[in-house]
Amino acid sequence: MQPDDPGAEQPFISHLVELRDRLIRMLIAVGVIALVLFPFANSLYTYIASPLLAQLPEGSTMIATQVASPFLTPFKLALVAAIFIAMPYLLYQLWAFVAPGLYQHEKRLAVPLLASSILLFYLGMAFAYFVVFPLVFAFLTATTPEGVEMMTDIAAYLDFVLTLFFAFGVAFQIPIATILLVLVGATSPAALARKRPYVIVGVFVVGMFLTPPDVISQTLLALPMWMLFEVGILLSKLLLRQRGSGADVETGAAAPASAGGQGSASPRAGSAPAPASKVVAADAWRPMTDEEMEAELDLMDEEASREARSVPPQEAVPAVDPVEDKIIRANKLRDLDNDFAARQLLYEVLEEGDADQRRVARNVLGQMDD
Repeated sequence: MQPDDPGAEQPFISHLVELRDRLIRMLIAVGVIALVLFPFANSLYTYIASPLLAQLPEGSTMIATQVASPFLTPFKLALVAAIFIAMPYLLYQLWAFVAPGLYQHEKRLAVPLLASSILLFYLGMAFAYFVVFPLVFAFLTATTPEGVEMMTDIAAYLDFVLTLFFAFGVAFQIPIATILLVLVGATSPAALARKRPYVIVGVFVVGMFLTPPDVISQTLLALPMWMLFEVGILLSKLLLRQRGSGADVETGAAAPASAGGQGSASPRAGSAPAPASKVVAADAWRPMTDEEMEAELDLMDEEASREARSVPPQEAVPAVDPVEDKIIRANKLRDLDNDFAARQLLYEVLEEGDADQRRVARNVLGQMDD
């Protein structure tokens, strides 16, 4: 295949070149924003330090214990702020690099998840600055021993607040993590709901480690994490329900639900009828045993051979429909408890199959979710 063929697979070196180009663009974007912010670095640091300065005793100030700290600390803050501000563009560059290797349904899902992840990260940082910092610093200054004057080093303070910014930004990604775990088949909304007591205990433990040892600040982190977990469960249920009914909306048909629990769709015009053992009611589905699966495959091979002998070679049709073969393999993987691989095949069926095959795939996915 010629290199200029648009359908050709790019060699490994071309991927490295594209990755290099995108990394350079990301560095340029961060550098430009950092240059814009650098003249305002001192004002930016004063704004970040205002929650602590408001809690210090009258006449107290922050200090710089290193010679270069008054210059390097605001510069470091400007650089980190540039990365935070450029985050949407940086993630867009990463998305543009990996998007060609994704299926269409994965692209449709990844874009809203990516945008939501950025928004939640910013919300976590804002929550830390406006809600947590005043309470944390009020507690720390109130517990200063008598005879000790609190004079915080500017570099140590910056490291502390950046750590909390990152911790709260990551903690607010709980809905995204919950949705991804459900969509890849690692768990289900019902299973997550059953683990709610353990999650509640876990978020309070995390709150204990990320905040000072007082009940107020610990609760201020734990409660939003718990609420975001519940939001993640709700959104994952809605996404699964939408995925199950999406193909019916596309075709505009309200055909009766025909089950293909054993991995076969209803016969199409001009094709051989499906074996009776493959048509099973949705409420009577049961996994196929290995012997039944082997017998089913042998029967399909027999029928394909008879068809090939009964028609001229130029009119012979493929022995097995590739999409139906994916349904069969998905059911076999499901019997082997490999739900993740089975879901991937069923999602491909939703993309490639006809109306009957998509109904079968949705039926099996619904049974897996139950």
